[in-house]
Amino acid sequence: MPDSAFVIFIIFGVVWIVMGAVAVIALFKSEGQKLRFDKWGLLVTIPIIVPIVIVLLYQVIRPLIF
Repeated sequence: MPDSAFVIFIIFGVVWIVMGAVAVIALFKSEGQKLRFDKWGLLVTIPIIVPIVIVLLYQVIRPLIF
C-alpha cells in the first residue's frame, strides 16, 4: 500500500509525457512539416531517454538482487 502513491506519480508523469509528445507532433503536422528524425534528434533524445530507462530497470532488478 505505501507504493500506491509512487505508482500514481509515475502514471501521472507518463500521461504528461504522452500528452507532450502528441502536442509536438500535432504542432508539426499543423504547419505541414514532415516528421523526420535525424542525427540531431537522436543527440537530444538519447541523453534524455537512456537515464530514465536505466533507473527504471534498476528499480525492477533491485528486489531480485538483494
